[in-house]
Amino acid sequence: MRKAIIDRQVQALAVHGLDAMVSCSPENYAYATGFVVPSQPLIRHRHAMAIVTADARTELFSVDMEASTVKRREPDVPTRIWAEFTDDAMLVLADQSKGLGLASARIGIEMDYLPAGDLRRLQAALPHARFERCEQILALLRQIKIPEEIALLRRLSRIADQAITDALAAVKAGDSEMDIAGHLTRNVYALGAEHFKLMIIATGERSSLPNVGPSERRLQRGDVCRVEIFSVIAGYQAGVCRTAVVGAAPPHAEAIWQHLVDCKYQIMEMVRPGASCRAIYDAFIAKLAQLNLPPISFVGHGIGLHLHEDPYLGKTPILGRPGADAVLEEGMVLGFEPLCYETGHGFGMQNKDMLLVTATGSELLSDYANTDKLLVVRG
Repeated sequence: MRKAIIDRQVQALAVHGLDAMVSCSPENYAYATGFVVPSQPLIRHRHAMAIVTADARTELFSVDMEASTVKRREPDVPTRIWAEFTDDAMLVLADQSKGLGLASARIGIEMDYLPAGDLRRLQAALPHARFERCEQILALLRQIKIPEEIALLRRLSRIADQAITDALAAVKAGDSEMDIAGHLTRNVYALGAEHFKLMIIATGERSSLPNVGPSERRLQRGDVCRVEIFSVIAGYQAGVCRTAVVGAAPPHAEAIWQHLVDCKYQIMEMVRPGASCRAIYDAFIAKLAQLNLPPISFVGHGIGLHLHEDPYLGKTPILGRPGADAVLEEGMVLGFEPLCYETGHGFGMQNKDMLLVTATGSELLSDYANTDKLLVVRG
């Protein structure tokens, strides 16, 4: 278990008057332990949970299919194993909770992740316990990264950035989006990622589509190419997007790109502890309007164990709380992406980077490519 993270959770338990917290989701399990149980994100009923008590005891709960993985990663942490095809997982979890002295406790649990039927069976098996939501507690803790998390996100940012930049340098006019995908996949693994999420390869007229994977479309001189990928290690992910042109930029592309570059530096200048997320977003929208480019709902967001986390640099900085603002704090990591999908000229452009909020301002984590000018694919 990750001591610095567990210490934070114990402090939060005291603040909220809880006796224990049970992390059920793959993201929050990884937050406590530092690793992902491989099949948990794929098969929802394969429960893996991390239990932290108010007196700093920790235990794990794992399906038998993943027992060897869990025990190899955390050999010294008590772990209760349940049998996928013969046990009711919630009855086993209830028995484990009783062993921890939680039969009549106030227990925080991820009610948005745990299926409703499972929660009902757990409540029935622990009739004297009081279960409360803990998603927001964990979400707030995860917003401020510890040094270990920052170092990992810096590494992931550079992996994604270099993987894209080198893939674009390896192709030429006449190659296909699939060729870009092949180079990009090889690069992201060769550079050290465990896997990746959300590969977007959109060229030519497809560059105006927000989230599309590679196709057999072949690159033509004058194409705009948007390439994005999230590199992943231990559940943490960093997303980077780069825009390139094949041979030479089409009309208006360089002017729009320079405008997005100006937006990037404006955001970096405004990001610092205490800054208003809504004010940063409003300044970005005003900048877009100078070229009559259409507004978007956000230009940045927290990132870490989820692709998108609060706070947003957007019209709604905290999801589910329209009208409320949020302020940035030291240790937050943001994905920020000055973009315009619908430029009015048959192409879209996006410059997505990773940014750390430091004590005095911001630090660009995705610093491999020089994006002050459009990248160029051989024409």
